[in-house]
Amino acid sequence: MTSKLFCRTLAAISTALLVSAAHADTPGAMLDDTVITTKVKAAFVQDETVSALRINVTSSQGIVQLSGFANSRLEASRAVDVARKVAGVKDVKNDIILK
Repeated sequence: MTSKLFCRTLAAISTALLVSAAHADTPGAMLDDTVITTKVKAAFVQDETVSALRINVTSSQGIVQLSGFANSRLEASRAVDVARKVAGVKDVKNDIILK
């Protein structure tokens, strides 16, 4: 069980790093956005309601964009709440689609 969680966390963080790097304008902004994206994905992994595998996270200049699929309104709403609580997040755009 611990091995599965570790693998999921590693996959989520790796994906977040790659996606964030593609959207940054400067090296400093890229690093800041990468850190924010990684922290949001890590928070999703720790949350029992939010699927870190189905909900994608990107960030640019502190604005986090969530996309992907949620099984319920509760999950989508919780993802937004979790993202807003991460240090450095200025705003959250919710593009999550309900299944």
